[in-house]
Amino acid sequence: MRILIAPDKFAGTLTAVEAAAAIEEGWRRRDPGAEVLVAPMADGGPGFIDVLSAVVDGKLLSVTVRGPLGEETPATVLLAGETAYVETAQACGLHLVEPKQRRPEEASTYGVGQLITAAVDAGATRIILGLGGSGTNDAGAGLLAALGATATAQPDGTVGVGRLDGGAAGLAGLEAVDLGPARERVAGVEFVAASDVENPMLGLRGATNVFGAQKGISDERKPAVDGWLTHFAELADRKTADKKGAGAAGGLGYALLLLGAERVSGIDLVAELTGLKQKASQVDLVLSGEGAFDFQSRDGKVIAGVAKVANDAMRPCVVLAGKVLIGSREMRAMGVESAYALVDAVGEEQAFADPHGSLAAVAERVARTWAR
Repeated sequence: MRILIAPDKFAGTLTAVEAAAAIEEGWRRRDPGAEVLVAPMADGGPGFIDVLSAVVDGKLLSVTVRGPLGEETPATVLLAGETAYVETAQACGLHLVEPKQRRPEEASTYGVGQLITAAVDAGATRIILGLGGSGTNDAGAGLLAALGATATAQPDGTVGVGRLDGGAAGLAGLEAVDLGPARERVAGVEFVAASDVENPMLGLRGATNVFGAQKGISDERKPAVDGWLTHFAELADRKTADKKGAGAAGGLGYALLLLGAERVSGIDLVAELTGLKQKASQVDLVLSGEGAFDFQSRDGKVIAGVAKVANDAMRPCVVLAGKVLIGSREMRAMGVESAYALVDAVGEEQAFADPHGSLAAVAERVARTWAR
């Protein structure tokens, strides 16, 4: 039998590459003669560089940048000729800060601007940035500051307020913003923002109200934080804040749009670079997976993208996930034939204690049903 294994990461336990290896191991226990194609996937968030470095002919540039709270953080840029690939979560990801230490109102995207600077200095004229998994909500102001944008604070501003690199809270006391130096710094550079989010930056569907809670912004604080971003947008460019994708990664999409970026679907971009469509047409079954298969999996996420490719190729798609929190009707609407949960098969404690072994065990069970 011929199968294609194309999972996302299992957040906090397995990278997409590791998940693919575990699924292949388990499948081969039942079907050792299977012809297996592997295509680890990402939607722009954590794992973006790991996945692309396996299929893009380029070299990795190691740099040290500011993390979300100013700490020194190692990161990499994938260089392929004059094109550079950047995983923004490496500089501003939620995973970089321990839960008890998270201060989302102060977290900055300054390090992302440093990654862009490193790419430009290395000769890149086209930069593709994967957006997702951020722990920041600063409208990308930190990124702009790292590229040279300046701001004037209000005369009565308090300490720490009226700064582009001070997180969302720093935006409160701004009086004026000058993006000219930042645009000049990257003049002639083409930007592509790859994300799974089409939300605008402000309002009920914006970055703060939709995604703020997962970063630690309480419901009581959301109006104030959204107000700070609104104030910044009014000084920089209010119309751009309403564009699709402006709310990606806590408004990082907004900053990139200010620099003229084109927004694309992260999963579509990765699918193209990994040759997913061609691989799907060559197999009998497509397997995908992620940590939690839920309603968020529908909108621009890896499983939705893989299922669409599988359906277009008229191949069944089966999902292996840590948890399955979606019904069969919704599953079928996405193009997924069936889904198997690790926590149901081996228990939640075992699934977290041994994610590789647990995923391999579930893959072996799936093979019992689907291998022929």
